[in-house]
Amino acid sequence: MINDLILAVFLGRVPDWVLVLITSTVGVVTLLAFAVFNALAGGLIERKLLGRFQIRYGPNRAGPVGLFQTLADALKILAKEAITPFDVDKWVYWAAPVVVLTPALLTFAVIPFAPGMVLLDINIGLLYLAAVGSLGVMPIFMAGWASNNKYSLLGAMRSVAMTVSYEIPLVLSLVGLILLGGSFHLGTLVDYQLQHGWFVFLQPLAFLLFLIAGTAEMSRTPTDLTEGESELVAGYHTEYSGFKFVMFYMAEYTHVFAISAMITTLFLGGWGTGPVLDLIPPAVWFVGKVYLMFCVFVWIRATLPRLRIDQLMGFAWKFLIPLALANIFIVALEVQAALPSLVVFAVNAVLAVVLVMLWTQVVGRTGVAAQRTQYVTKLMSSS
Repeated sequence: MINDLILAVFLGRVPDWVLVLITSTVGVVTLLAFAVFNALAGGLIERKLLGRFQIRYGPNRAGPVGLFQTLADALKILAKEAITPFDVDKWVYWAAPVVVLTPALLTFAVIPFAPGMVLLDINIGLLYLAAVGSLGVMPIFMAGWASNNKYSLLGAMRSVAMTVSYEIPLVLSLVGLILLGGSFHLGTLVDYQLQHGWFVFLQPLAFLLFLIAGTAEMSRTPTDLTEGESELVAGYHTEYSGFKFVMFYMAEYTHVFAISAMITTLFLGGWGTGPVLDLIPPAVWFVGKVYLMFCVFVWIRATLPRLRIDQLMGFAWKFLIPLALANIFIVALEVQAALPSLVVFAVNAVLAVVLVMLWTQVVGRTGVAAQRTQYVTKLMSSS
C-alpha cells in the first residue's frame, strides 16, 4: 500500500535508484517507528498484566491510569550516564547494541500484515524467517565477549547453546506447514489457512513446538537463563547502561512481537477475519492477533518459574526434537493419503495428545533411572 503510493507520486519523475532509495528508507523508518511503539506499548501492557496476575496494581501514577509510565522510564534511562568499562573490546562493545535490533526488524520485512501490505514479498519467506531468526544470537555473544566480564560471557555462552538447541525444533515444526501448504511463500500459507482452516488446528503439535521453541529463543522467563539476575547479575548486558541498554530493551520487545507476528502468520490465519468479522480491516485484525499472542507470552512469564540450564537443554534434545520429527512423518503420510482438512484436524489433535503423553512418560522414566544410577554411584563412591 505504501509502495503503491510512493510509485504513484514519484514513478517517472525520478531515476529508478532514487525510487528504490525512497521506498527502502520509508520502509526502514516505518519498521523502526513500529518497533519503538511496540516497546513502549508492550512494556506498559506487560506491567499491567503482571500486576493483575500477581494480585496487585500495575503502574497507575504517571499519566491517566499509568499510560505515561513507560515513557517516563525511557526518559529516565536515556538520562543515565553511558559508562564504558575498562579493558573492553570497544568496537565490538559499541556495535552489539546497534546490531541487536537488526534481526527482529528484518523479520517484519517479509511479514504480510494484509493482502499486498508487505515490505518484501519473496517466494522463500519462510526460509528467510528461519535464516534471520538464527542471527539474533550473534549480537548477544558480541556483547558478552566484549564486556570483559565473566557473568556477561557466561550469559552469552548460554544464549549460544540455547539458540543452537531450540532453533532445530523451531525449524522442524515448520516442515509440516510446508508439506500441507505446498509453498515457502507466507502469503500462500495464509491463503491456504483461509481456505482449509488455521494451522493451529491442522497442526496443533507443530504449534506447541513452535510456541515453546519461540519462548526459548526470546530468552524470557521461564527461559531467561542468559540474563538470570539470581545467577549472572544481568547476563550479557551487565556492563551496558544508558542508551545502549535501551537498545537491548527495545530488541527484547521487538523480538517478542516478531515471534508473535510469525505465530499469527503461520498458525492463526494471518490477516484472516472469518465470515463474521469482515468489517474489521485485515491489518487491524492482524495486529490484534499479534498483541493477543504477546499477552500469552506475558501470561507464560507470570506463571512458570525459571528452569535450570540442564533441564532446558535436555528438554529440547530429548523431548522437542523427537516430537518434531514424528510430526513431520505423520504429516507426510497425511499429504500422501490426500486426507480432507477435517480428518487431518481430528487425526493430528488426537496424535498430538497421545505423542506428548507417551513421550513424557518415556523421558520421565529415563530421567528417574538416571537419577537413581547417579545416587547409587555417589553412595558407592562415598563408602
